[in-house]
Amino acid sequence: MNGSGQDSGFRGQGAVVRSLGQVDYEPTWRAMQAFTAQRVADTPDELWLLEHPSVYTLGQAGRREHLIAATDIPVVPIDRGGQITYHGPGQVVAYVLVDLRRCGYGIRELVARMEQAAIDLLAGQGVTAERLAGAPGVYVDGAKIAALGLRVKHGCTYHGLALNVDMDLAPFAAINPCGYPGLRVTQCRDLGLTLSVQQVEEVLAQALLDAIYPAA
Repeated sequence: MNGSGQDSGFRGQGAVVRSLGQVDYEPTWRAMQAFTAQRVADTPDELWLLEHPSVYTLGQAGRREHLIAATDIPVVPIDRGGQITYHGPGQVVAYVLVDLRRCGYGIRELVARMEQAAIDLLAGQGVTAERLAGAPGVYVDGAKIAALGLRVKHGCTYHGLALNVDMDLAPFAAINPCGYPGLRVTQCRDLGLTLSVQQVEEVLAQALLDAIYPAA
């Protein structure tokens, strides 16, 4: 993985937590695939926290017509669920490499727990966020602040959640975010939150650990 960050991994509750800094998208995706392919029954789960340079990612069922304007930003077709989304500096991405068989619950429950982690993080800062039926992710007043997409292979997950913190939202205007025409997006900064990207990363990591491994 090429990037400016250092891997500051430590063992958190239920998972090894790695802070990777800003790393290119495709090598990070390939590293997730390789990690998942090489897992054995007792491989510890991992949680990767990072940022990406500007990139659009297109899910397995994604349609390119959801890219609605010309742009120089690369589009990478990938193997998660969902449609098209944008990643860029100032967005905290959390990749969740979890063995669901050990957790004792399924993918829908994991999605709900990840969404709840973001909702709880925002609630702790005085922001009310919610889910929307049929549209995975987290929303504030109907505007999307966190996108979510996962892949499950041999009972283990990769990909994860992206939370908009303090970024240039203009690239979202070139797409139908997550396949929804006209969907508004927002970010922590525009909601009055003054936490830095690093601070949000730390709080989100703990919120995800608490949600995914509540009995740990």
